[in-house]
Amino acid sequence: MPDPIAFQIGPITVHWYGILISSALLIGTLLAQRETVRHGIDPDFLYNLVLWAVPLALIGARVYYVVFNWKYYQNDPSEVIAIWHGGIAIYGALLTAFAVGWFYTRRHGVSFWQMADIAAPSLILGQAIGRWGNFFNQEAYGYPTNLPWAMMIAGEMRHPTFLYESLWDFSGFLFLLWLRRRPTVRRGEVFLAYLVYYSTGRFFIEGLRMDSEMLGDFRLAQVIAVGLILFSIGAYYYRRQKGYADEPASPAEPVQAELKK
Repeated sequence: MPDPIAFQIGPITVHWYGILISSALLIGTLLAQRETVRHGIDPDFLYNLVLWAVPLALIGARVYYVVFNWKYYQNDPSEVIAIWHGGIAIYGALLTAFAVGWFYTRRHGVSFWQMADIAAPSLILGQAIGRWGNFFNQEAYGYPTNLPWAMMIAGEMRHPTFLYESLWDFSGFLFLLWLRRRPTVRRGEVFLAYLVYYSTGRFFIEGLRMDSEMLGDFRLAQVIAVGLILFSIGAYYYRRQKGYADEPASPAEPVQAELKK
């Protein structure tokens, strides 16, 4: 069984979960920064957006998880803030980050769809890295199975659903890097492809998990996945028909950004 604690310095305990989330954030930001420069956008805009979006997204992820697991937390309210014990929901983080990004870009006169396209590969790569935090915390695992790649989790050989999603997400990262350079792909469509790709994989992988949040008789993550797929397909055709997808997803040549002095 893996140790969720990476190391300790005096009274300070550093968990693998935190290291992986921080690494995902750093790598994703550096990746998005390079594309931001190619689009001619001041990197400071991205950094400021990240400073707003990340803390709020983590809060949204935790609130989402706590709300749909309230039967556990109502008996021990002190655990509500114990994020180092695990328990953040990626959909809660994503929905919060999208809302923050929408308002922030509109306020500063930058295209939300342009920034969403820039961020999409970073998001899915971050998810691929972050899922390994579930391994160290021994959570987000699947049903018992005798398949050759099953892993010993919680005393039984089980589907390593964290691994399934990590591999799916990393493949999606490579796909999005390829997609955003296609000349026929318009602004906003890399982001919409990300939503469809991730949600499709999440729908099927969620069906193997044992710890899903439920919405009545349905797995909440699957309901959201279907909703995001339908939204993305509808948005794609609507934007094409209305002429809103009028710019390429990525410039053929780097654009010179007007950097602040």
